[in-house]
Amino acid sequence: MNGYKIIDEKTWKRAEHCAVFRNCAEPMFCVTFDLDITRFYETVKKKNLSFTFAMIYTVTACANRVEEFRYRFLSGRVVLFDKIDTAFTYLDKETELFKVVNVPFAGTMEEYVIAASAAAEAQKEYFTGPLGNDVFQFSPMPWVTYRHISHTNPGRKDNATPLFDWGRYYESGGRLLLPFSVQAHHSFVDGLHIGRLAEQLQSSL
Repeated sequence: MNGYKIIDEKTWKRAEHCAVFRNCAEPMFCVTFDLDITRFYETVKKKNLSFTFAMIYTVTACANRVEEFRYRFLSGRVVLFDKIDTAFTYLDKETELFKVVNVPFAGTMEEYVIAASAAAEAQKEYFTGPLGNDVFQFSPMPWVTYRHISHTNPGRKDNATPLFDWGRYYESGGRLLLPFSVQAHHSFVDGLHIGRLAEQLQSSL
């Protein structure tokens, strides 16, 4: 597990908001928006990198810079992780079933893509156990260009792991656009913070 600090909720400015949303029947909310990936796509293809793994790297780098995406509940307490790693779905082409693969976030994009590809190919199990608190979850759906997406609810209100998805990119006005979705726990993340992530992402892409 990555390092973290325990938040003193008596002095934390977000304590009241956290408590309100923590008690909601559905504390997670999801937002979908388009990203312009024209230059990113060209660069990734020139470098012969996996688009999916390069995208996971870029999103993780940007989300780690927005503090609100690194908050979690841990043993009933609010904590802020120093760094968040990755967990992504990977399709087994023979069985057409997906497996969930965990890969630490480290190195350059090229190094991460190599590590993620090797881990995904080497893992034989579909599931290796419960996901840690210190991951971002990724589950791309590149077969359809969607305008909205919803996710399964595990029923645990304190599950604050953000989930990132994207659909099939499409061309508009000579640009490549990608439908991208963010699901986050409202105890920690507001629309403002998703806006900051969107700005970081678009700038990086």
